[in-house]
Parts: sequence; C-alpha cells; structure tokens
Amino acid sequence: MRSRHTALGSLVLAVAAVSLFVGCAESKPASAGASSPAGAAQTTAPSNVQPAQVPTSGTVAISEEVRRACGIADDDAYFAFDSSTILSVDITPLDAVARCVTVGPLKGRSLRLVGHADPRGSSEYNMTLGQGRADSVQGYLGRHGVSRAQLGTSSRGAMDASGTSESGWSHDRRVDVMLGG
Repeated sequence: MRSRHTALGSLVLAVAAVSLFVGCAESKPASAGASSPAGAAQTTAPSNVQPAQVPTSGTVAISEEVRRACGIADDDAYFAFDSSTILSVDITPLDAVARCVTVGPLKGRSLRLVGHADPRGSSEYNMTLGQGRADSVQGYLGRHGVSRAQLGTSSRGAMDASGTSESGWSHDRRVDVMLGG
C-alpha cells in the first residue's frame, strides 16, 4: 500500500514539474526573426499570460504629429503583459494610420515603430519583447497596404521605462508610432 502512495506521489510531482516547465516555456517571447504569433496580428487575448499574472495593458503611442495629420483621436491600442499580440481595440487607430500613409495626408511617408517593455525581465528578454511588439504593428500595417519600405522597426526594451508599479509599468509597454526621416 505504501509503495502505491509513493508511486502516486511521484506521478503527481512529475506532472506538476512538466506543467511548470511547459508554462514557463510558453511565457518567453519569440525572437524577432522567428515566424511566430509575436509577429502576427491577432484579435484574441494571448494564451501565454501566466495564471498568477493579471493581464494588464500598455499602449501603442501614436505621435501627436501623426494623430494630427491623420485626424486620429487620442485613443490607445493595448498590449497585454508579456505579449506582442495586437488585440481588437488596436484596430481602429492602426487602420487610421494605414489609411493615412497609403491614401491620406501622409501618403508615401515613412514611419518609425519603436517597441518598449517594462523593466521586469532581463535586458535581452525586454529587447526581444519590444522588437516583437514593433514587428507585430509593422505586420499589421503591412497587411493593410503600407509598404514595408515605409516601416522601420526597432526596440528600446526597458531603456525608457519609468514605471515603479503596475500602473506605471502598463505605460512602459507600448509601441511608439512616429514619422520617419
């Protein structure tokens, strides 16, 4: 009887260890060059948010100059914590940017897309996550008619992060959309 309990306990521990390993592996961002959901726009919540983490949001920050030229309201698009997935609330402002640089007042102009992350995680991790966010916005705009030649991407990772709590960190997680050179 005792060996049956020991075997059952070992099985439970093994399943827990595998679950923990799989959960941690899924929370890592994809590298910027990999073909993965990080570079693809989706309209569903990310599946890689750890259960202990409440999904919180940051913004796609469209520069005042672009908003003014394109007639875009001062609304934000959102990224969840540890995600570069574009959600449905991102669609309206990003569609407006795409129209503006393809047929509107900024037709033919180039844009700079700079990804950011909050300060949690390693520098390499945050640079990759910021790049994934910028690539996600680039992919969305590209699928909506903006030439890839018009879209430059980069990441600042957590270099410009200023938050010290969740409310501040949510503002650190963003992609800046600005006019290019």
